[in-house]
Amino acid sequence: MQIVLYGPDGPRWAPRLRTDVPDITVETTSVEDEAVALVAAADAFFGVISPRILAAARNLQWIQTPMAGLERYFFPELQSHPVVVTNMRGIFHDMIPDQVLGYILCFARDLHLMIRRQLERRWAFDEVKVLDLPRMTLGIVGLGGIGAGVARRARPHGMRIIATDPRLTECPPEVDALWGADRLDDLLAESDFVVVCAPETPETRGLFNAERFTRMKQGAYFINIGRGRVVLLDPLVRALESGHLAGAALDVFEVEPLVSDHPLWGMPNVILTPHTAGVGSHEEDRRYEVLLENVRRFVSGQPLHNVVDKHGGY
Repeated sequence: MQIVLYGPDGPRWAPRLRTDVPDITVETTSVEDEAVALVAAADAFFGVISPRILAAARNLQWIQTPMAGLERYFFPELQSHPVVVTNMRGIFHDMIPDQVLGYILCFARDLHLMIRRQLERRWAFDEVKVLDLPRMTLGIVGLGGIGAGVARRARPHGMRIIATDPRLTECPPEVDALWGADRLDDLLAESDFVVVCAPETPETRGLFNAERFTRMKQGAYFINIGRGRVVLLDPLVRALESGHLAGAALDVFEVEPLVSDHPLWGMPNVILTPHTAGVGSHEEDRRYEVLLENVRRFVSGQPLHNVVDKHGGY
């Protein structure tokens, strides 16, 4: 079996992979012309594949992507090709939920406001408003690995947890109610915190628009750590300015980086982070372990982990 590692991970991972799975041939390159030549005889490929590389492949059976979100990965030739595609789903199951819980606790204890008052050197005791989390409902949009991790992090804080998901039918023990995607508006009406963990697909792109924000509970908080283009920022700004929403925390945006004159930067009830929710000290090791496990499975003929629906995009 031959695998091509294409991109910046290859030089670091190739020696490890040759040691961990000695009966495979590992080729590595960061140059597309070289990848085109190498992929001709390859059985497997790791990296971001292009139409040109795919067209040169004669024996390719499996592609392991280096990322979890694949909204910009697929192209028509890849979707129609019989090759199996797997992603890095699951490696952020704790890092991103930790950040979500950080947002929730900031809002619950007014820490986002107190940090601003500290910078102003103001003693703002009378401004603090505290939320009683056990009286709150947390709504999670998308109950994949990250959404389920959010539920696990929130459960010890006594929140009622509800979720929608288009595929999942079995309700995890941390979740009080699991509904299909067709009940999103019900979730919005009941939730004090709404956390978007959904991938970007044709169905979810622009999902949170003006109509959706009006369906949210008065005084609710909105959090997006899923994909930026799932949420339209202009109607979100209007919902915050009108007071319909009490606050928002965003790690991903329609266009990144967020432009410096965007009104969200100056809103005191908004927390902005620069797409850092998935940053963690173990990220590279976890990504390598996903590749290694699937290489071992591929060599031994076992089913691969994290197989992606190439038309659905996740």
